[in-house]
Amino acid sequence: MILRLLQSFIAYLVLSAATFLMLRMVIDYSSFRSDIHFLQFKQAYIQIPLWKAAFYIHVFSSILALAAGFTQFSDHFLQHYKRLHKLIGNIYVIDILIINFPAGLIMGVYANGLWPSKLAFILLDCLWFYFTYKALITIKKGDVAAHKRFMIRSYALTFSAITLRTWKIILFHAFHPDPLTLYMIDAWMGFVPNLLFAEWWIYRCRVRLINNR
Repeated sequence: MILRLLQSFIAYLVLSAATFLMLRMVIDYSSFRSDIHFLQFKQAYIQIPLWKAAFYIHVFSSILALAAGFTQFSDHFLQHYKRLHKLIGNIYVIDILIINFPAGLIMGVYANGLWPSKLAFILLDCLWFYFTYKALITIKKGDVAAHKRFMIRSYALTFSAITLRTWKIILFHAFHPDPLTLYMIDAWMGFVPNLLFAEWWIYRCRVRLINNR
């Protein structure tokens, strides 16, 4: 019991720090300056209306999906606030399937780092859509267990917004690769370890359920 509480505390602490940092970046981007953060490296595309629209849509809406982690994985919240859980879940699904999926595809096509980066971001976006869609379909069918598994996978990809930036810092200081190589490696490191962790967590939950029977 104590271990689970400690794990929850650490998870919420990490999520709080990550959301705060993302929120600061969103506020910076609200100035619509083209010479800050990520936009410094996208000067070749900044004048393309489609890419620019996709970028700002993604930046301003993805923070909502990230913040959903504060409520949607809490058993206590689900038991006591089912309507709110459903409302936030619907916002999360709409945010990803209708808003961020098309925006992410456009950004993936224009990604830096040649085809390895483009492939990574397009694959990430398609998996993000697929897992979120499956989470929606399974809960509509009443399969709560499958819904939880797909939501874990979906949110693991949502959290790639944080791990992408974290791995970039780690790889740069550890190996000092050139910018192009760094971007291509980081594009995959941003989400593949997240998915592996999600699968391990799902397996761990299954084993715990079997042992408690």
